[in-house]
Amino acid sequence: MLVSTPMSRWLCVLLFSCVSAHAAPDARSTDDDIQRLLVSRGLISQINTQLHEAGHSVATRTSELVGAAMGFLGVPYRRGGNSAATGFDCSGFVRAIYSQTVGLVLPRRADEQANATQKIDKSDLRPGDLVFFNTMRRTFSHVGIYVGEGNFIHSPRSGATVRVESMQTPYWSHRFDGARRVETAQLVADTLSVSR
Repeated sequence: MLVSTPMSRWLCVLLFSCVSAHAAPDARSTDDDIQRLLVSRGLISQINTQLHEAGHSVATRTSELVGAAMGFLGVPYRRGGNSAATGFDCSGFVRAIYSQTVGLVLPRRADEQANATQKIDKSDLRPGDLVFFNTMRRTFSHVGIYVGEGNFIHSPRSGATVRVESMQTPYWSHRFDGARRVETAQLVADTLSVSR
């Protein structure tokens, strides 16, 4: 489950404050003491509620992102394209989906998108993650959005349209370059530092 950066800080400050304020003079405070303190002040239920809401928010955003991507099935490929009206290339498609659903502007090229996102193992893929392929004899030359069950949605090539394909097919499995996760807090910080 992902927890937003502000919430992570809030939880750390809260727990640190509780431990510091109620530590025994000989520093032998136990986990049970901390647990009792948190329960007595109603903090456990507040923390659980916050974590549940954060998880629900992430799940909702992921669902919206994949749903929005599916809404563009059939849009034609266009080199340099970044809208449904003119067509998409692979990175323009990914960029448009993230901009419209999450409100984040990813870099324009696939290799830049790979560099701006967090590397993850293929076994850790979740819907909404980015998958990269070597289709032009260079790393990260193609990108798509993982939709689950070994499938991804992308804008493949000239003459084709946005579609869902299996990563297990020989063509894609031999060209797989890696998976990345868009960490929204980090991307927002990077975007703000570039814009200053």
